[in-house]
Amino acid sequence: MIDTHTHLYDEAFIDDFDQAVERAVGAGVEHMIFPGIDSSVHERMMECAARVPDRISTAVGLHPTSVDGNWKRELDFVERCLAEQKWTAIGEIGLDRHWSDEYIREQEEVFRQQMLWASEASLPVIIHVREAHDTVFRILDSLAGSGISMKGVFHAFSGSIETYRRIKTYGDFKIGIGGVITYKNAGIAATVKDIPLEDILLETDSPWLTPVPYRGKRNESAYLLAVAEKTAAVKETDTETVDRITTSNAKKLFNLR
Repeated sequence: MIDTHTHLYDEAFIDDFDQAVERAVGAGVEHMIFPGIDSSVHERMMECAARVPDRISTAVGLHPTSVDGNWKRELDFVERCLAEQKWTAIGEIGLDRHWSDEYIREQEEVFRQQMLWASEASLPVIIHVREAHDTVFRILDSLAGSGISMKGVFHAFSGSIETYRRIKTYGDFKIGIGGVITYKNAGIAATVKDIPLEDILLETDSPWLTPVPYRGKRNESAYLLAVAEKTAAVKETDTETVDRITTSNAKKLFNLR
């Protein structure tokens, strides 16, 4: 399996990062992708990734909740990083209107710019959307009209089948499925029934969104197996099939070997 979205570099793992990687590998996770957030966590992310380079790939991007009064400086940081080395993706980027709309216009500008950079670099994007699908779609509509290439994953997807179908009109986009699919009252399980496995990626978003039966604990990449098992149950197939197809999807999208 490939955990396509994990913050294993978070301070929650400061005392047992190496052990968390070992547990993930022991659970069948062969590779992990670290999404960027902003400059404040970048150094630790890169240090952690360098400790197991054969198991971890990194992305760079400015997360929407990190867009504040210093957004221009942070966006410049992303641009410098893109010029200095190669990345697996640009992300985690997107829009988040859950906490505040104070910087929503700046979020939109930051998202649009990073989408343009991704197209220029032929990189996939890792998109975070919270209570902002209409705004994201408006931006994607304008970008599609300009003829740029778009591909990537809508991380932590919790939308309807209609939302999924609209996402697919913009390009080669996958749907990131994590621990929420295991929650008793989550609607995403019903949606996943109608999403082809060829469009699904597995993720944990650790240390958050811990799947059942581990809820109440810190999430980690080793728990990806619970997500795969629940996805298999929803799709009425076996875990091995989910593993094989979603791993292939991740390798193709993120150009992993």
